[in-house]
Amino acid sequence: MDGFGLAMFLPLLQMVDGGDINIEVLGRLGFILEGLVFLRIPINLVSVLILIFVFFSLKGIIKFFEGLYKTVLNQLFMRKVRDEHVDLLSNYKYKAFSVADSGKIQNTITGEVNKLNAAYSAYFLAMQALVMVTVYMALAFSVNAKFSILVIVGGLLTNFIYTYIFKRTKALSKKLTVINHQFQGLLIQKVAFFKYLKATGSIGKFKDKLKSGIRNIEENQKWIGVNNAVVNAIREPIIIGIVVAVILLEILMFKGSLALIILSLMFFYRALTYVLNFQNYWNMFLSNYGTLENMVEFSKELGKDQETLGGLQLKRFAEQIAFDDVWFFYDAVPVLKEINLRISKNQTIALVGESGAGKTTLINLISGLYLPDKGTLSIDGIPFQDIDMRTYQNKIGYITQEPVIFDDSIFNNVTFWAEQNEQNIKRFWEAVEKASIKDFILSLEQKENSRLGNNGILVSGGQKQRLSIARELFKEVEILLMDEATSALDSETEASIQTNIEKLKGQFTIIIIAHRLSTVKNADQLILMEKGRIKQMGTFEVLMQESQGFKKMVEFQLF
Repeated sequence: MDGFGLAMFLPLLQMVDGGDINIEVLGRLGFILEGLVFLRIPINLVSVLILIFVFFSLKGIIKFFEGLYKTVLNQLFMRKVRDEHVDLLSNYKYKAFSVADSGKIQNTITGEVNKLNAAYSAYFLAMQALVMVTVYMALAFSVNAKFSILVIVGGLLTNFIYTYIFKRTKALSKKLTVINHQFQGLLIQKVAFFKYLKATGSIGKFKDKLKSGIRNIEENQKWIGVNNAVVNAIREPIIIGIVVAVILLEILMFKGSLALIILSLMFFYRALTYVLNFQNYWNMFLSNYGTLENMVEFSKELGKDQETLGGLQLKRFAEQIAFDDVWFFYDAVPVLKEINLRISKNQTIALVGESGAGKTTLINLISGLYLPDKGTLSIDGIPFQDIDMRTYQNKIGYITQEPVIFDDSIFNNVTFWAEQNEQNIKRFWEAVEKASIKDFILSLEQKENSRLGNNGILVSGGQKQRLSIARELFKEVEILLMDEATSALDSETEASIQTNIEKLKGQFTIIIIAHRLSTVKNADQLILMEKGRIKQMGTFEVLMQESQGFKKMVEFQLF
């Protein structure tokens, strides 16, 4: 439409000069005016102006739908990429996640997706520019082939200028992606360890590290911006330079007529504009090329360590969890060795041993975060590998030394964003009452709708632990894992939490990593671990009588 509209300016100029309209100067595009003659529409100033208006109006309508289509397509693309990566991350093996770069994960799923969208937008705009170049070249050839060839040669010569810029932009883009990963990693650590950094006066040093990362990002983005500025700055001079050179060549050397090349010149000005637009968009694409490579690499990295889910749905835990000669390795180093263990339903087990004995790794195996490298781990006689782990893990409650508290309301923390209907509200109050935190919630102005702040900063350590217990009770779990859940609490709060745990005994299968005597004394069975092996098992009284090592640990509180 744009080309047809431009073609109509030539007869318009002829009318302004008062001359007759010469259809031949339009070359093969003369069919437009011939169509008017065929339709018996008089070719005059009014009809030509109306035709110009119609062509450019149609162009505007097409541009609107083009923009609308691009917007919808861009949003669908970004949603698809984010959904895919969220799915990949959700099914990522915990063993691989534990050594992954958290900064890279966050930066890729958040900031890099936007840059990926920008890269693809620039790529398709570049391809669109190439199509427009082809169209205008064809229109120009239809008017004046010799002149067109001269302009094409001039346009190709400009490619040497842009090749260097493209290469430099691509290298800077790759470097910028790496720097962004590092910066996001530092930012995550500053937020996670803010209390420690603030309390120890170390926040200033860490601030300098963050600022250094910011300066590195700024420097790389500046040079990418310089490259883009160069591309934009030289675009118009190059277009005019080529056009001027070709006009002089055509008139002075080939003795051509300016009147015969004027329409071809208009088309080629458009074509050259799109050529340089292509180079500009291509440079924009390359400025995000590092993101493109990173997204492909990140997808492969997540994809190669995806969990393989078994086909069996575990409806309920009926009898026991069994370890049969289980080994677990980390980087070829055995962390657990020859583990043989039976955990009966509704039994309370306490894992004791010095730091590094393998207690947390054993908990990670029980929770399904790890699978054995050797031996068999089963529940009710079914190997873990054959179970759809999601159906098993839905039955697990996990309470750690640092309780998981979300920056949301008490209700949403306990119910994990369940709908606030009558049934769920009733279950919520039952859960918080069992966890002995109902009175505290009722004392708050906004009751269950009170917010807890970042990582539960607005409540005490004991209250956070009780809320964690309430969450698992609301979930109606069958297995309760407690990884040093009371070790960071004062004695009074610990005793209170311990009383809550005692009330749950016999109702759940409870497995505790314990560091205090009060936590282990009433367990049904104690598992004494040493250097990745089970050294001894039995009740508290049995181990006190038969194990000098355990007796010493009790005396000095070494577990």
